[in-house]
Amino acid sequence: MSTAPKEGTILSRVEQRGIEPVPEDQRNGSPGQLFWVWFAANISILGIPLGATLIAQGLNLWQAVLATIIGAFGSFALVGIISIAGRRGGAPTLTLSRAIFGVRGNAGPTLVALLSRLGWETVNTMTGAFALLSLIAIIFGTSADAKRSPFLTFVCIAIFVALTVVVSAAGHAFILTVQKWATWIFGALTLLVAIYLATTVDWSSFIGNAPGSASAFLIGVGTIAAGTGIGWVNSGADMARYQKTSVKSGSLILTAAAGAGIPLVVVIGLGSVLTAGNSTIASAADPVAAVRSALPAWVSIPYLIAAFAGLLMSNNLSVYSAGLTTITLGIRIPRVYAVVVDVVVTTCGALYFTLGSDGFYGPFVTFISLLAVPLSTWAGIFLSDMIFRKRYDSDGLLNLRADSPYWYWHGINLPAIVSWLVGIVVGFLFVTAQVSKNEVWFSGPLAGSFLGRNGLAWLVSLLLGGILYAILHLLSKDSVAVRSSSND
Repeated sequence: MSTAPKEGTILSRVEQRGIEPVPEDQRNGSPGQLFWVWFAANISILGIPLGATLIAQGLNLWQAVLATIIGAFGSFALVGIISIAGRRGGAPTLTLSRAIFGVRGNAGPTLVALLSRLGWETVNTMTGAFALLSLIAIIFGTSADAKRSPFLTFVCIAIFVALTVVVSAAGHAFILTVQKWATWIFGALTLLVAIYLATTVDWSSFIGNAPGSASAFLIGVGTIAAGTGIGWVNSGADMARYQKTSVKSGSLILTAAAGAGIPLVVVIGLGSVLTAGNSTIASAADPVAAVRSALPAWVSIPYLIAAFAGLLMSNNLSVYSAGLTTITLGIRIPRVYAVVVDVVVTTCGALYFTLGSDGFYGPFVTFISLLAVPLSTWAGIFLSDMIFRKRYDSDGLLNLRADSPYWYWHGINLPAIVSWLVGIVVGFLFVTAQVSKNEVWFSGPLAGSFLGRNGLAWLVSLLLGGILYAILHLLSKDSVAVRSSSND
């Protein structure tokens, strides 16, 4: 039997609940808690390569900052909106998604969401290992090159993974506590680095750079949105499911947008400033070492500590969410075991890419660009459904049999699944997956159009998925049942 997080000391609050909806009398969360959760999860150094990408795309510093503000705050506002569903239904995001896609049809979006989480965790883990390698190199004089120190690289990955397991396996209450304190401690270290850069960088060498084109700016906004909030959009309800039912919707949206947006503007801005003054950062195989080399040792140490911790905070939340997603997929294991399975997969991936990859930025941006299409389509459908659905059947979300209220047609809600597939296909028509100037993985037939050139495939998918679902839903006989249950 699942229970709410246990009371007592912080370390004793191991969450026993899996994907079961949280009873209303056990929901005692507040929006302020989510502010710290999203803030800590976005102090990550992965904002540095995003900032570098903006400059590499031809934007000047001021355009890069504006693109970051729009992309980060806007995309995390979507995360906040989806958090409202978590407050309504008390269940993880992909579990609530069963009500939309059907208990069988939901397998597709859930699998994509799991791949997204595993991908981000692999990137977090390998970058965290880079940070620890660089820190050890400064203190002990060892090599910071992962390929020259494979055993030390393995140890660094193992340390990062072990710390992730401790926090993620402990669950919701422990994550809330850790993320709050991490925000103050490691946010201060990040601010220290930012102040150093602001007072020592040669602003005159790039402050007057000519602005990039409007097209490059739109691509920049899309890159930031895809690399920040869109990647978290399917986790919005995972932490919000413990929120009091009396919490205002606007508060959830504001805490997600501000909690993530503030640190992202700072960290991505750092990446833009560093790259504007040193163009080699944009092509570095190890972004951590590249940034470290641009800083004196006394600044590098707090920078690397903050980098490692920021990646860890992001990974804690991602692995927690991935564990819930794994259970939703139908793998019937306790949540703690799901966390362990998840980190085993990401550890293998991190070892492979850390010791065998020759580049970082190209594959990183390509990865987030490709996954942005199915994730955005799902988000559009989920948001559209929230207009019609004000409540969820708690028992129905866990019932995978034919008598489930979310069985629809053979376990599949055709309006949702058709809208999702159409949105994905159309979205990929506008996508170019390009690792470098000479290496293109995939290019859609409409990639050269205005929408394709400006990196707006994710927005096309989001709008098309949401609008098409709304139309098909209203025409479907099942819509009557949904609207009826919403008013019970």
